[in-house]
Amino acid sequence: MPTEPAQPDNPATDAPTTPPASSSWKLWILLVWHPALGLAVDPVAVLGLDDRPDAPAGRVVRWVPLVYDAADPWRERLGESTTREDVERWTAQSGACAVEAVEVPDGALDLAHAADLVLDELLAEVIPALPPRGAL
Repeated sequence: MPTEPAQPDNPATDAPTTPPASSSWKLWILLVWHPALGLAVDPVAVLGLDDRPDAPAGRVVRWVPLVYDAADPWRERLGESTTREDVERWTAQSGACAVEAVEVPDGALDLAHAADLVLDELLAEVIPALPPRGAL
């Protein structure tokens, strides 16, 4: 009995038709004034937002450890319903607080993991390079 030859997989037609969830994730570093540098460059948190209606976690905040008092301005600003419009408004403002957009890290499994990866990089590379708050 003749059998049909197996059809080769076609990646172009087998690809998912919906974009990956990570395409709707947006991440920002929340910064405060660094007294020694005279600029808002001191990272205190990572904010992640996912605007998809079915998103399991629409908002994620990962705070830098041991900066509770320095992060107070951001604790006052952030609410449960923080939106991209809020972030855009904060980006346009200047002063003691600043917002810096960052790319979603490769290999992030979900929004929380993406924020954790950014925080890990801040803790490993950025924060150690800053002078102490009262120095200079």
